[in-house]
Amino acid sequence: MTFRDTPGQQARQHIFQVSELNGQIKRLLEEKFPFIWISGEISNFKTPSSGHCYFTLKDQSSQVSAVIFRVQAQALKFRPEDGMSIVGLGRVSVYEPRGSYQVIFEYMEPQGVGALQIAFEKLKQKLSDEGLFDERHKKEIPFLPHKISIVTSPTGAAIRDFINVAQRRFPNLALEVVPVAVQGVRSPGEIINAIALLNQIGTTDVIVLARGGGSIEDLCAFNDEALARALFASRIPIVSAIGHETDFTIADFVADLRAPTPSAAAEITVPLKSELQEQILFIKQKLYKNINYNLILLKKNIDSISLRIVHPKRRLQDLRLGIDDFTARISLLIREALARNKERVDYRYRALIQASPAKTVHYEKARIMTLYQALNGQMDRILKKAHDDLARHTDMLEALNPLAILKRGYSITRSVPQRTIVRNARQVKIGQSLEIVLGRGQLTVSVEDKQSDAYK
Repeated sequence: MTFRDTPGQQARQHIFQVSELNGQIKRLLEEKFPFIWISGEISNFKTPSSGHCYFTLKDQSSQVSAVIFRVQAQALKFRPEDGMSIVGLGRVSVYEPRGSYQVIFEYMEPQGVGALQIAFEKLKQKLSDEGLFDERHKKEIPFLPHKISIVTSPTGAAIRDFINVAQRRFPNLALEVVPVAVQGVRSPGEIINAIALLNQIGTTDVIVLARGGGSIEDLCAFNDEALARALFASRIPIVSAIGHETDFTIADFVADLRAPTPSAAAEITVPLKSELQEQILFIKQKLYKNINYNLILLKKNIDSISLRIVHPKRRLQDLRLGIDDFTARISLLIREALARNKERVDYRYRALIQASPAKTVHYEKARIMTLYQALNGQMDRILKKAHDDLARHTDMLEALNPLAILKRGYSITRSVPQRTIVRNARQVKIGQSLEIVLGRGQLTVSVEDKQSDAYK
């Protein structure tokens, strides 16, 4: 609206209140920028009693107010400070009472760490899926190694800490330092070659991979995939001692054992010699007591057995007496057995005589003769009766024999060729051949005439 606007035009235009304007700007910004990634340098960092963190985020030419509330601030893995470059996820908001806008952060991390952390998590998940972190693949660390090889920088604090602790715990233990770069581009390759060389030589019992603390960029050499696979393929057990207790690398997960620090690795891999000596002394004393006790017990047993041992000569005499006694008893038993057997034989002989076959044969022979005579008489009677029956039946057959009737002048007439007996003249025809059976012989005739009713 201009000063030249008419009163009617002024009535149609909306006049904003300050709070209304700030409210609409707030809604506009929050809708336009709900969540954004933003980077910059922290300055004027303050943390009042509420626990919320207020600071200014700036770059080379601009700045913006920012805040991260207490809950989100407590979840951060680092402590924000002035001059620190960060990258974070936040949303743009307007503080209406003062009409100022600010970025409210939900998450922050030091700039440059984000890409490394993402790559670290991806590689960690990949190797975990392949089973490189599985406990079943972890090799056991020897209780008392003869030789320990430390793969580390020869000038770093890690090797000094390890050697100091190891020499204090076991002064004459063999330690071997394999110098490698523990930071930089060539570090993974040197460590891989060192591990391969130690496995090839095969004279060491434990490999300790050591390095002092540092940022995630300093430790990135130990997040190398090729190094992780070399650690997994090593036949010699490997202990990782990289960084501080809160630092974790891929090498820590693949190694057979992780130590929070190089000093702790020395305490884990190197036993305390004084304790071993005390244990050996204790075992020696206990063994001496056990041996002494067993010797005393064995001596008592020998003394007790000696009292029960009989002189061999007396023992032989006792054996001779025993043999004589056994001989007498055996002789008596043999005589008694022979007498019983003789009695049984005599009894069986008498029984055999009584049941002699000669007596039985004579008796059976007489009985057979009696039966034979009785059988002959019976057979004679049966044969005579059969002869009489045969003669009677023969006479009856002769009387009933048709041939005898024919001999008296009768004949039998039969048709030819059916050989059917003709009983009636009606059975034959003129000219038919007939067979006539006589008392002696037979005739074949032809019918020339017939009279059916001659005899009625």
